[in-house]
Amino acid sequence: MTPHRFGEFEIAVGFDVDQAILVVRGDVDVLTAPTFGAMLGVLVDEGHPNVVVDVGALGFMDAAGLGVIANMSVRLAESNRVLTMRAVSRQTKRILDITGLNELVRLEEPFNVPALGAEQRSDDNSWAVVSKPADLVSDLARVGSQPNHNLIDAALRLVTVLAGATVEGADGVSVTLERHGRHSTVASTNDTVLLMDDHQYETGEGPCLAAAAEGHWFHSESLADEGRWPAFVPRALEEGIASILSTPLMAAERPLGALNIYSNTERAFGPRQQELAALFASQASGILSDAGADAVDEQLGRRILDGLIAREIIARAEGMVMARDHVTAEHAAATLHRSARTAGVAVVEHAADIVASAPSAVGAGS
Repeated sequence: MTPHRFGEFEIAVGFDVDQAILVVRGDVDVLTAPTFGAMLGVLVDEGHPNVVVDVGALGFMDAAGLGVIANMSVRLAESNRVLTMRAVSRQTKRILDITGLNELVRLEEPFNVPALGAEQRSDDNSWAVVSKPADLVSDLARVGSQPNHNLIDAALRLVTVLAGATVEGADGVSVTLERHGRHSTVASTNDTVLLMDDHQYETGEGPCLAAAAEGHWFHSESLADEGRWPAFVPRALEEGIASILSTPLMAAERPLGALNIYSNTERAFGPRQQELAALFASQASGILSDAGADAVDEQLGRRILDGLIAREIIARAEGMVMARDHVTAEHAAATLHRSARTAGVAVVEHAADIVASAPSAVGAGS
């Protein structure tokens, strides 16, 4: 089983009796998810009775990666097969539970449970599963199959959904970003928090604007006792909001926006909730950093978009070569580069020709 490397991300394919096994090492995020989806899509479409994703060496999986899992699980279900996930960590299992993906995949036991550190206390109940939006699994599947220029905002929306389901006391979550010189909400879990953000934009004050401007978190434990934002606070109280926690989103060491968590209860956000908010803000910041600063704009920078598209095209072509020649990912990549040199064209151009020649080609989504 030879690994296929993309920076710190590695993926390997192997076969064991009646199983096709995809081993993932490193982070599955908005940039590596297309490769993950392309390789997994090949195994799904080859018709293997058992498709296994080994995540024992997984570093991190964001909403884009979860989207691939959902999309491929749905595709397998169409032929009465189930995606198996092996060596699932405690944290990954909780996320699967929260998103409802545990209903679509089979988890091999025993789970790979790491030693609990200070950030994973045995008495921690803040990860308890709460009722999830009915359409979350279908949303995840759509993210796994969307074109890349829609992926950033979709991934951010799923961050808000996961944060809302995970942070105890949260009654709504949103993401604020600066676009075209003004702040706007690019993801929100309900209309009330969308209205709360709008009140801050209209009044020019509030915790989300402060966090986005100053680059550190702002916490209002009790809006009834809050004196920092006199124009905004009465509007929030009128809508039943009692406490707010806004955490900045950072990329290239500068604030780009904020993750905002609203509660109808005073003093809802203690140290553990603040820690979780920081983790989800870090995830959202990672999405923006990976895509590049230009991704904050509604029209993604051509350099970023072209790079994402090229990566997906190459991954699809390599997956097709693997399926056609029954070779490892590394051999498929070498074949693709060698044939591109022979044809005297760029690798991405040659990959595009291969993908175009087979309408049934699979990838992260089609």
